Amino acid sequence: MAEVISLMDVDDDNPSQDNKGKAVVASGGAPPPHTKATPWVEKFRPQSLADVAAHRDIIDTIDRLTSENKMPHLLLYGPPGTGKTSTILAVARKLFGVQMHNMVLELNASDERGIDVVRQQIQDFASTQSFSFGAKASVKLVLLDEADAMTKDAQFALRRVIERYTKSTRFALICNNVNKIIPALQSRCTRFRFAPLDATHVTERLKHVITAEGLDVTGDGLAALVRLSNGDMRKALNILQSTHMASQQITEEAVYLCTGNPLPKDIEQISYWLLNEPFSYSFQKISDMKATKGLALVDIVREVTMFVFRIKMPSDVRIQLINDLADVEYRLTFGCNDKLQLGSVIATFTRARSALVAAAK
Repeated sequence: MAEVISLMDVDDDNPSQDNKGKAVVASGGAPPPHTKATPWVEKFRPQSLADVAAHRDIIDTIDRLTSENKMPHLLLYGPPGTGKTSTILAVARKLFGVQMHNMVLELNASDERGIDVVRQQIQDFASTQSFSFGAKASVKLVLLDEADAMTKDAQFALRRVIERYTKSTRFALICNNVNKIIPALQSRCTRFRFAPLDATHVTERLKHVITAEGLDVTGDGLAALVRLSNGDMRKALNILQSTHMASQQITEEAVYLCTGNPLPKDIEQISYWLLNEPFSYSFQKISDMKATKGLALVDIVREVTMFVFRIKMPSDVRIQLINDLADVEYRLTFGCNDKLQLGSVIATFTRARSALVAAAK
């Protein structure tokens, strides 16, 4: 049965409605009002393409394609928290306005990733015809978030659905790892890579949230948020909100305590022990600090590795040291014993010290 849609309000962002994030699709454009418990990730999600924090070249290209009614199938990929989902939701709001809930099918492929979903939900949605009496053709949008979690069979089935319903439906695939998308799907989409956000864009967005929420954030606290986010805007906002709930004033120490990451001064102290003290003394001191401050060895290894990049030492010693630390981190990810791996870290630095002494002679 054909689904008859009234006049589509194209290019109307409908500023009177406070639409936030993915709730728009599920609730027909009328999400519940925000409360204090609302995650800031959703509360401050960009509502239009102009609000997206970075990647202006990609945003301008997609904006031009949608304005000219030439929108292709899209494949947006890159690390988490870089604006992929926000971008495509802003595109949907621009295209469909108040009719967005009728014209967009949003599926999280991590939850629903089998071939049955492609054959039933997606195909049923794409096959129903929509009518528009406006100037622009009425094209539906299927949004597949985390598409790299789809099974190979489902991806092959999706390829055929995309071919069959291209005239009436556009598909937007979002993923972190583009290598898990089969080449047949990649070739049918226009690909855009969303790189990690640079510190400037993360800082600007955080300042906007800080002003809107009236937070007390120190300069070093803001710098710590940016540093720990690693270009992930979602992670930055989550850390900011959780730190705010734990402490009235957001300082560098409060941010690190809330996330459980070792403080820079702690890393400097640990690095000093590793580079200067005997094995048994270093082992005891680092073990005590881990127990007292609740630090994870894998976090210590990662931060010490970054510290090694910054200090002066011969290239061959640095290369061997970083290679050995990478092996320790790899073993830790498989759940190897912390004490044994801590001993391996100290042994690695002991060998590096011997190499430094030999190089100095």
